Amino acid sequence: MIDPLYVASGFGVGLLVGMTGVGGGSLMTPLLILLFGIHPSTAVGTDLLYAAATKTGGSVVHSWSRSVHWPAVLRLACGSIPASALTLLVLWKLDLRSDSERSLVNLVLCFALLLTATSLIFRKALMERYRKRLEQVNARTTAIATVVTGIVLGVLVSISSVGAGAVGVTVLLLLYPRLPMATIVGSDIAHAVPLTLVAGIGHWALGDVDWALMGVLLLGSLPGIIVGSLSATRVPETVLRLTLACVLFVVAGKIMFAELNLSSAIVTALAWTH
Repeated sequence: MIDPLYVASGFGVGLLVGMTGVGGGSLMTPLLILLFGIHPSTAVGTDLLYAAATKTGGSVVHSWSRSVHWPAVLRLACGSIPASALTLLVLWKLDLRSDSERSLVNLVLCFALLLTATSLIFRKALMERYRKRLEQVNARTTAIATVVTGIVLGVLVSISSVGAGAVGVTVLLLLYPRLPMATIVGSDIAHAVPLTLVAGIGHWALGDVDWALMGVLLLGSLPGIIVGSLSATRVPETVLRLTLACVLFVVAGKIMFAELNLSSAIVTALAWTH
């Protein structure tokens, strides 16, 4: 039986992704954890493969429109793919207990959500302040900085499934100030496909993917992305960015509050046993 609430959630996230261009991970993963009570690791693993599926279509469209800067995509991937594989290997080797794994994912997720929200709010100010200075940076420095950005995104995305969207776009805007916005977004989406696929397969190998759930989410999100993309031009971009940033701040606060409550409950329980 298909749960209509999952389909509606997929549609809502797809709608926002289509309107804002921000990765669904920053919305879908917290939604699965907070609203549906899915274990954080399963939420991350499922969302990564869900993102790989949804972003493949976007990547093909941008590639067809010639709005992908492939050198930037390859540099990001050179950092992110090995970093993702290494992060997943470390998670597997640590063999974290359920509570430890939950806490690690939640803490990294909070950090990634706050980073995403901050980049949404201050992107314009950062561009105005540093654009002219960054236009003078030589090609070698830009290439190295892009690979380092890929490494950071690889670690963040592999643990939390968040970061490849707004954070990636903001950094690309700073590193490649001469590229048009459509090319920046297209390049970010094109890079997200192999990264989320590799990280998602890694989580699948660790047993952290719910295939049935992913299918139901896709059922709702694909029409949502189409509707969102068509209506994106009708809503002011600044309003969308600020609204989404506020939502992400609230979600990060809620996850952190729940995590602190859980930690204090564990400490209290341990104190009672002694």
